[in-house]
Amino acid sequence: MPRRIVFHEFGGIENLCVEPAPELVAGPGQVLVRVVYAGLNPSDLRIMAGTFFIVPDLPSGCGNDFSGVVAGVGAGVAGLAVGDLVFGGRRLAAAADYLLASPRDLHLLPAGLGLDVAGGLQIAGTTAVAGVRAIAPSEDETVFVSGAAGGVGVLAAQLSRACGARVIGSASPANFDFLRALGVIPVDYDGGMWDRLRELAPAGISAAYSTRGIDEVKGLLNFGVSASRINAVAAGSTAGELGVHTDGSAAALPDDLDRLARALAVGDIMLPIDSVYSLDSAQAAYRRLAAGHLRGKILLSTADVRNAAGLM
Repeated sequence: MPRRIVFHEFGGIENLCVEPAPELVAGPGQVLVRVVYAGLNPSDLRIMAGTFFIVPDLPSGCGNDFSGVVAGVGAGVAGLAVGDLVFGGRRLAAAADYLLASPRDLHLLPAGLGLDVAGGLQIAGTTAVAGVRAIAPSEDETVFVSGAAGGVGVLAAQLSRACGARVIGSASPANFDFLRALGVIPVDYDGGMWDRLRELAPAGISAAYSTRGIDEVKGLLNFGVSASRINAVAAGSTAGELGVHTDGSAAALPDDLDRLARALAVGDIMLPIDSVYSLDSAQAAYRRLAAGHLRGKILLSTADVRNAAGLM
């Protein structure tokens, strides 16, 4: 019997449970996907708590990002067939063995891109691309990216590097060597960061991609970064009131995700997988997410589906 992750009341991770899911059939204009991987995002935690702008009816499913195999195609759907490998986003439905999606929510997996990386790509990828576009880094500029080893930050740092910028990225010391290997100059965000930034960027910082709260945004403004060259994705509405960009997934262009997927497929950039948990271990996966200090994305895996699809 298919399963899904569900919460019946708002609150903490302890409310998550695995339940039998109804059998799904692709209706007209729908595609049935057997989920292989589902990616976790910080917004999931806020949805569970009831503090996000999306407030679902209860009981609610969980997750957004996914990758998998097309298992059924409804009438009127063109360009997709049973057996196609796909990825995308489906809010409150991804953490499950199966989901129904509109064709516009699905992207064909390019050759060379793993289903694991694709399974955590939709929100982090579109958020990174849109935010880097907003701050428009260019050659010979110095760009600061906070949380540069995390799912969004690691992509934003590499995309900024691809524009020719010198990138300084905040992270925990455990991720310093990893960032150096990507050509990013690491700085510890847990103490003396601003003094260290002055040493690393004596001529100032041209632009910044902030993945932390409003205090960091204010610190960047005090550091002399122009509000028009800051993009903040985790600072709430106050960031917009300060004149900085808040471009995230909603500001992405229609082809952004496919272009990013192709860049990942050919190795121009990379998205590390922090850890993979079974669907039955969803609570442990979300506790890992809440603990922070991640390197890339956390995934849920439906191992039985991977075996059935011949993907192991």
